[in-house]
Amino acid sequence: MTNPIESLFRLDQKIAVITGGSTGIGRSMARALGLQGAKLVLVARTRTALDETVAAFASEGIEAKAVVADLGIEAERKRAIAECGSAFGRAPDILVNNAANNIRKPMPELTEDDIRATLALNIEAPIALVRAFAPAMAERGWGRILNMGSQQTHRAFNNSGIYGVAKGAIASLTRSTAEHYTKFGVTCNTILPGFVVTQLTEKLVAANPEFAAAHAARSMIGRNGVPDDFCGAAVFLCSDASAYVTGATFCIDGGYGAK
Repeated sequence: MTNPIESLFRLDQKIAVITGGSTGIGRSMARALGLQGAKLVLVARTRTALDETVAAFASEGIEAKAVVADLGIEAERKRAIAECGSAFGRAPDILVNNAANNIRKPMPELTEDDIRATLALNIEAPIALVRAFAPAMAERGWGRILNMGSQQTHRAFNNSGIYGVAKGAIASLTRSTAEHYTKFGVTCNTILPGFVVTQLTEKLVAANPEFAAAHAARSMIGRNGVPDDFCGAAVFLCSDASAYVTGATFCIDGGYGAK
C-alpha cells in the first residue's frame, strides 16, 4: 500500500532545472530530486563536470541532461533558457536557482566589471529564469521555485560587498515571486546556507584551517556544512510536502545565523 506521507515527497513526472547543478550544493540537491523521480536539467559552465555528473546520476537511475552556459552572459542565458525549456519536451515544473559567483572585495576595491559580473549571475539570471519558467508552471497549476541565498542575505561580514547586495535581493525576489505566483499553485522559497565545504571553498579551508574552524565554532552544531546537508530541504521545498510554504527563508546552517 502506498504511504501517503512518502508520496508527498515523490517527484515522478516532474522536470527540474538546477543551475550550478554539477558541483557542490547544486549537485547534491539535484541528485536528491532525481532520486525522488524528477527528470533533471543541469546548467553549468563546464562541460566536463556536467558530463561526469550526468553519467554518475545515470548509474543511479536518474535521468539528467546537461546545458552548458554561463548564465552571467545574457546571450548564453537566453540560449540556456531555450534549451532547458525543450530538454524534455516541455517547460520545467521545478526551478532551483543555485548558480552564483562570489567576488569578495571591500566596497572601495570593487571594479565596474566586478559589480556587473556579480549582479548578472547572482540576481539578473535568477530573475530571467523565474520570468521564463513561472508562467508555464502557473498555467499548469503547480510549480516550485527554490532560490539560494547566503548568510549575506541578512547580515554583512567577510567583505559582503556587491555579493551581499545581490544575495539580499534574492530574498526580495523570492517574496515578489511568491506574492504573484502562489495563487496559481507555484511556491517560491529561499535557502540560506551556512559555511559549507565545497570544491569552491576547499582551497580556502586547506590554506586557512583556523578560518574554517572559527566558522565551525560559530555554528551551534559545531561543524561546517557539507553539500548533502541540503538534500532534505530541497526535496521538501520542491515537492507537494511544502504546499503550504511560500515566500519563506530557511536557514540550513547548523544554527550559524541564530548566534
